[in-house]
Amino acid sequence: MKLDESIRVHIRESEGCFVASCLELAIVTQGCTLDETIANVKEAVCLYLDDEDLEYIGVVRHPRILLTMELETASA
Repeated sequence: MKLDESIRVHIRESEGCFVASCLELAIVTQGCTLDETIANVKEAVCLYLDDEDLEYIGVVRHPRILLTMELETASA
């Protein structure tokens, strides 16, 4: 079985904050700034993976975090 080297996280703005949702794992976090949100994502992923059997969930020992961000288009 090939293990995933990346964990995908989607960030969107919601009510003045940023919400980050992991696509493969049950992780959701937020922050008031992008920097805070990214730091919270890193911490949440580390805590989630800390006691998991990584091979069982299909993730390498030190995966990369791949962030995508949803942006609203400007009004014309």
